Amino acid sequence: MPIFTIELTNPDFTFTATDASSQQFNIDIPVDQGGNGNGVRPMQAVLAALGGCSGVDIVSILKKQRETFTSLKIEVDGERETGKEPALWKTAHVRYFLTGDVHPDKAYRAASLSIEKYCSVAETLRRAGAEITWDIYVNGEEVKQAI
Repeated sequence: MPIFTIELTNPDFTFTATDASSQQFNIDIPVDQGGNGNGVRPMQAVLAALGGCSGVDIVSILKKQRETFTSLKIEVDGERETGKEPALWKTAHVRYFLTGDVHPDKAYRAASLSIEKYCSVAETLRRAGAEITWDIYVNGEEVKQAI
C-alpha cells in the first residue's frame, strides 16, 4: 500500500493527499498563480513537515524526562533560492514556544537533539543544502543555551 495517494480533486490545481490511515490534507497553489488557494502549497508543506517532525521529537524527549508542559507552538519560516528551477529552501528557521513547568535547559537540549540528530526532515533539508537555525522560548523567555 502506498504511503500517500494524491488525487486531483479540482481541475485547477487542488489535490487531496490521503495516507494509508485515511488521514487527508489538501495541496494547492495561490489564486494569483492559477490555483484556488484551497490547500497547503507543496514547498510550504516541507516546512510544516520540519515543524511537525521536530515537534514530535521534542514532545517525546520531554515526556521521557518527565517534564510537564501545557503547550508547544512551533513557527517555521524560510527562504528559497531565487532565479532557479527547482527553487530549493536555502534557509529554514524554527521557533519553539513551550509553556508549563519545563526546565529551560531540558527544553533547549530537546530542540537541539531534534534538529541536529533525530529529525529526518531536518536532515533531508540539510542534505539539499539548507541551513537550519532555531530558537526556543519557555514561558515567554528565550533560552540561549543549555548549561
